[in-house]
Amino acid sequence: MKKNNFLLLSLLLALSVVLAACNFGGSKEDSGSTSTDGTSSKELNLVLTSEPPSLHPQLATDSASNAILQNVFEGLTTVKDGEVVKAMAEDIQVSEDNLTYTFTLRDAKWSNGDTVTAQDFEYAWKFALNPASASEYASILYPIKGAQSYNEGEGAVEDVAIKVVDEKTLEVTLENPTPYFLELTAFKTYYPIHSKTAEANANWAADAGDNYITNGPFTLADWQHSGSITLEKNETYWDAANVALNKVNISMVENEATAATMFDAGEIDFLGAPYQTVGLDVINRYKEEGILNIQDYAAIYVYKFNTTGEFTKNANIRKALTLAIDRQGLIDNITKGEQTPALGMVPKAIKGFEEDRGYFKDNDLEEAKKALAAGMQELGITDPSQIQINLSINTSEAHAAIAQFVQEGWHKNLGIDVTIDNSEWQVYLDKVSNLDYDVARMGWIADYNDAYTFLEQYDSAKNGNNDTGWEHPEYASLLKQSITETDADARIELLKQAEAVAMSEFPIAPVYYYTNLFVKKDYVENMAPDSLGNVQLKYVDINK
Repeated sequence: MKKNNFLLLSLLLALSVVLAACNFGGSKEDSGSTSTDGTSSKELNLVLTSEPPSLHPQLATDSASNAILQNVFEGLTTVKDGEVVKAMAEDIQVSEDNLTYTFTLRDAKWSNGDTVTAQDFEYAWKFALNPASASEYASILYPIKGAQSYNEGEGAVEDVAIKVVDEKTLEVTLENPTPYFLELTAFKTYYPIHSKTAEANANWAADAGDNYITNGPFTLADWQHSGSITLEKNETYWDAANVALNKVNISMVENEATAATMFDAGEIDFLGAPYQTVGLDVINRYKEEGILNIQDYAAIYVYKFNTTGEFTKNANIRKALTLAIDRQGLIDNITKGEQTPALGMVPKAIKGFEEDRGYFKDNDLEEAKKALAAGMQELGITDPSQIQINLSINTSEAHAAIAQFVQEGWHKNLGIDVTIDNSEWQVYLDKVSNLDYDVARMGWIADYNDAYTFLEQYDSAKNGNNDTGWEHPEYASLLKQSITETDADARIELLKQAEAVAMSEFPIAPVYYYTNLFVKKDYVENMAPDSLGNVQLKYVDINK
């Protein structure tokens, strides 16, 4: 997930004024307060790092937005405990050639009482593919026949193989067999939207209110921009009987230390991605208290390079910067979350990529200096101090600490001049998307459990999630071959070959493979992120 795919991961990494402004901040006993009829109100209190940039399923790219969207919308399928389960789809039939999927919708309602129809799915998917929509995640729909051609302006919308058979039946034909397609249909870009509302009001997703119609377990009851979001149980949801929570209060708190203070005081019930992060300064204390949970995470922390930049356009300079990062030292001394040094683009949590592929060694200063010398010669530079690198981060204590560690290493070991700049999340996303940076921190969480989700974003400089300006014909060709390869082992080998091409030119510097750190109150049940970082509030309960 982008810019989290990470916020596209705004690290895994006043208070009273914030709480008063958001109308939050009761003691921990308030989380399960009693309603007027004497029953528990089942309220959950959380925080997000920042304002979600978009709550439109087909336009959102980051984890803050995703944290809300996955709880107010629902796709044809969902993923629970690592397994695909039927959601809006009551029945799924797949043709013998694995190319045609027929989804029969269950009897489900939108939050305004309208019936969820196959047309709502068709409308949403074709909206994402429409070039005029500029959806950065349109490519995740490319397995559908005709989707890529339409999105790239070379085909017609009529040729996109999404067919509404009747109100309850959606037929989808793929370009090639895609073994993870039913995982894709659980992803936000595949969510339906209320087509009648969207057709009548292009800005329907800008605010909470009558226009923000959802089909998931919760509704968007209130959205105080840059302040708070309130979710309420959707009584029209098809499985509402199995949703325990009545309300979820989510304040926006940028500072990790403030979030930890809120958790310690009982102001919030859970702390950890995607609902803020466990701050670096409290990790050891939470470990000692025995409340810190550490789980594997199919996600990577990287530094992206602007391959059109004055210095970072040079592959040897990018190689030098990549090799001169002491990842293990960073983990041991700064992040302290049992992460693993990233020596490739695909995390070890992904099947087939468990072992080191040998692209480079961690903190290989000898090879880094050789690459630096070669790059300087190619650029006509005689002294490394002439190289000035701007290291960009979004505002965060954790990202700042990581950047300072890397900055010191690059200056000490390579002799280059490094300046750190930080920006608020939305401003930061705009800078990175517009290549207004030299080196930029980013995180990527798997959108589905396959290596392709980590590699696909670099298939073209035009890919909305690329943000580096880098592309390579052999890399793109290998990815394309992997799409049509039906032998699983051969397909993994093609993906590894593609990764090797990228790691010979270093459009990114892999830093570490994430772990997911979180703490929660004892009375919060069934709340833990899965390996893709998703937290489905549908299953959460509060019992005191």
